[in-house]
Amino acid sequence: MQLIPKKNHQKNILPLFAVGTFGLHVITLLLLMFHWSLLQQLSRHLMPQSLVQLVDGNAITVNPTPNLERYPETIRRFVGQTMTLMLTWSKQQPPETVWEISSQLLAAGAKQKLQSEIMNVNSTNKFQNGGSESVLIVQKISQPTKIGEGKWKVEMIAHQLIFSNSDRLGKSVQFSKQIIVKATDTQVISLPDLPLTWHVAAYRLGEARLEISDICERQDNNCSGS
Repeated sequence: MQLIPKKNHQKNILPLFAVGTFGLHVITLLLLMFHWSLLQQLSRHLMPQSLVQLVDGNAITVNPTPNLERYPETIRRFVGQTMTLMLTWSKQQPPETVWEISSQLLAAGAKQKLQSEIMNVNSTNKFQNGGSESVLIVQKISQPTKIGEGKWKVEMIAHQLIFSNSDRLGKSVQFSKQIIVKATDTQVISLPDLPLTWHVAAYRLGEARLEISDICERQDNNCSGS
C-alpha cells in the first residue's frame, strides 16, 4: 500500500480550510446585513417620516423631532409675527379684537404684564375705544438661547408707531424686550365657525405649538420665565 506523504496531506486541507472560513465570513456578513435591515425597518416604524406639503405645491419628507424641540427660525418667526399681530391695529382692525385673539398665544402671567404695558403706552384709554392706530416695526430678533427643556429666550428690538386723530404724524415708542418662549403639547388657538382674518393669522402662528411665557425689559438679569 502506498502512503501519502504528510506534507501533501496538509496542502490538500489548507484550501478546504480557506473555503470554509470564507463561507463563514459570508454567512456572518449576511446575518449582519439582515439584522441591520430589521433595525432600519423598526426605526422607521417607531419614528416614521412625515410628509409635509408646502404652500407652493411642493411636498417634502421630514424626519421626526422630539415634541419639545423647535428650530431657531421657527422660534424667531413666532416671536416676530406674534408681537407684530398683537401690537398692530386700526379702526378696521380694532385693538380689542386683535388683543382678544392674539393674547391666546401668551401664558397667563405674560398676558397680564403685556396688557398693562400696552395700556400705559396708549394712555387716555385710546386702546379701549379704538381712538389710536398702531404699527409694530421689528428691527431685530436675536438667535434663541435655550434656558430649559422646551424653553428659549430671545431679544427683540422694535418700535411701536402710534397715530391718533390729533397726531397724524405719530410718535415712536421703543419696544425692546427679552421674550421667553416655551413649547406646548397642543395647539393653543382654536378657530370659530366664522373666523376673521386675525383668527386665521393667530391660528397659523399657533401651529408652531409655542407660547410666550414672559416678557421683560432688556436690562432685566432675572428674566427666566419661571
